[in-house]
Amino acid sequence: MKHLPAYFTIWHILGHYGLKFLAWAVLAFLMLPIVIIVPLSFNTEPYFSFTEGMLELDPAAYSTRWYAEIFTEPKWLLAIKNSFIIGFAAAAIATLLGTVAAVGLSSPVMPFKRLITAFLLSPMIVPLVIVAAGMFFFYTRFNLVGSYAGLIIAHAALGVPFVIITVTATLTGFDRSLYYAGLSMGARPVKVYWDVVIPLIRPGVISGGLFAFVTSFDEVVLVLFLAGPQQRTIPRQMFSGLREQINPTILAVATLLIGISIALLMTLEFLRRRSERLRGAEV
Repeated sequence: MKHLPAYFTIWHILGHYGLKFLAWAVLAFLMLPIVIIVPLSFNTEPYFSFTEGMLELDPAAYSTRWYAEIFTEPKWLLAIKNSFIIGFAAAAIATLLGTVAAVGLSSPVMPFKRLITAFLLSPMIVPLVIVAAGMFFFYTRFNLVGSYAGLIIAHAALGVPFVIITVTATLTGFDRSLYYAGLSMGARPVKVYWDVVIPLIRPGVISGGLFAFVTSFDEVVLVLFLAGPQQRTIPRQMFSGLREQINPTILAVATLLIGISIALLMTLEFLRRRSERLRGAEV
């Protein structure tokens, strides 16, 4: 209790440790279902439950057969390929459009800033089912249903708001005098943005691109409405596996996705710290 203030009464101390216990209990409640998936993905038997051998820690009860099936089953290979192709393409488009929009909205002379911001962030607010249904009826007029182009455009639209938010947050700490200094040296606005502004806000741009990629990679509702048999992504294949045939391969895929999510979170934390160091260097 040495780290607690000296004026704390017994009730303050009980409240402090009670709140800490409650926080850890809530965290355990949220994380336990995710953690359980990992050992279940190594089950030798085709079950979604712990076998007697697994509970006894028998090595024969554990296997990597379901992980091997991911990279040998054509359906999963197609889903992996589609997820990465659509995810990277959508993230690239969303990052470009979102960065341009954030830079424009950060300008003090931008008219109707709040209205435009609300319109650009609407994909985050409107229920996804409504967005998917609207896109489906719109896409039917242009024969984009069941095409890679249609899915990429739809996923990019979902990713743009995340890029706008992260880049705008980075721009709040940007010293605009650097921009005006570049203009005073005779450089064109585009060159100033490319050589001065973009390098300083790059951590926010990359973070926004990662959020856009994760949004696309995890999306299933739009895929259900807009994708054909050849555009199945990993979440769509997992959804089909749960409905049509229970297979522990889904658990193996989920474990790999957990690993990817942890790696992305670590990358975002690294970018956040780098952004803070850049801001400190500006000051």
